[in-house]
Amino acid sequence: MSRTDNDWREVIGLRSPTEERNPRTGAIDQLPARELVDLVMAEDRAVLDAVAAVADAVAELVERAVAALAAGGRVHYVGSGTSGRLGVLDAVELLPTYDVGEEAFRAHLAGGEGAMMLAVEGAEDDVDAGRALGSQFTGRDLVVGLTASGRTPFVAGALEVARSLGAGTALLSTNPGAPLAADVDVAVLVDTGPEVVTGSTRMKAATAQKLVLNTFSTAVMVRLGKTFSNLMIEVRPTNQKLRARTVRMLVQATGREPARCAEVLEEAGGRVRVALVALLAGTDVAAAADAVAGFPPDPDRADDPAGVRSAVATLDGTTVP
Repeated sequence: MSRTDNDWREVIGLRSPTEERNPRTGAIDQLPARELVDLVMAEDRAVLDAVAAVADAVAELVERAVAALAAGGRVHYVGSGTSGRLGVLDAVELLPTYDVGEEAFRAHLAGGEGAMMLAVEGAEDDVDAGRALGSQFTGRDLVVGLTASGRTPFVAGALEVARSLGAGTALLSTNPGAPLAADVDVAVLVDTGPEVVTGSTRMKAATAQKLVLNTFSTAVMVRLGKTFSNLMIEVRPTNQKLRARTVRMLVQATGREPARCAEVLEEAGGRVRVALVALLAGTDVAAAADAVAGFPPDPDRADDPAGVRSAVATLDGTTVP
């Protein structure tokens, strides 16, 4: 694809910290393997501090996502390249882990599904494609733009239309001066600085985005009552490993024998919440099911968003820590 002189002047004028040369890595092509590895890892360690510095913004984003989902909306990730692929990865992993699919979290990658494996030339520069995508959103949704540079046209188009529809908007970028940050409700701007290899945002920038997305979606799931303590109670047992994890979780939560946990889980028709309440309260599955129905997950129930503790208390009067 050829560019005009104006196109090249525009591109050359784009600046971002991730495009600057790293003064600490100028001699990497002259280092032996071990020293090179040590240098890359030293740069990666700084990412943790950079992510920790934006914790307040991530927490605000979590609250907005919980509110959007409680109102019947969705969380949409919109991105291109590495950033967009990380959004896809985060969204699809929620289904087996928390039984949450596209009805709640959906990822949109510039260039479509095929761009997950192969780069689609020019897709990230297509602002009209972003606008077309944005027309699918509603005012109840939360749209999170994912872009290392903070200026990707595809993302800009989607956020523009999302705002016009009254949707909540957010940006996750590794450019503290991200141009798109000025027009979103929440800007999560992680200052990861220059990359080890200049402009290679699959490195520190991507690591930072992955950490933020992990934290964000996990916190949203916990607030929505998808866990009891630190145990997953919405695992979709689609394979042997996950079926074993479900039984093990019941053992860890209740202290009962694995065989008994498996038996009650079967009696409950695979409904983990029901089996958990039955085992904790020492009651039958039918009574546990009624109690669970009386306390559906509720993020506003601050000390028991899953409703498990409340259900058990109605059955035997005990308090579950």
